[in-house]
Amino acid sequence: MEDYRTVKLSRREREIMDIIYQHGQMSVADVLENLPDAPSYSTVRALLRILEEKGHLTHQKDGPRYIYCPTQPRHQAGQFALKQVVQTFFDKSVERTVAALVSDAEVSDEELDRL
Repeated sequence: MEDYRTVKLSRREREIMDIIYQHGQMSVADVLENLPDAPSYSTVRALLRILEEKGHLTHQKDGPRYIYCPTQPRHQAGQFALKQVVQTFFDKSVERTVAALVSDAEVSDEELDRL
């Protein structure tokens, strides 16, 4: 299993992770039911296996089916993803990152004070 923090995810893999984070744990059929423009059952099963190999998911057997759940809490995975964005697009500058986030957003004075 690879370290999840060093592995990039495809768009479809990110969609699957988002669905699993929303629900906590899911079978292949559950993911398939919640995935927009869902591919075939075998494709979803293969994507879940890949996510497990990349270190993002683990599974438990529940009778004949596997139940997949994230290996890390969503906030921890999100923190890592944000660090990657800051390093890649903002030269590791938190100031530039925050400036970019608030430049197009409607941010109240109260929110700015909290920042």
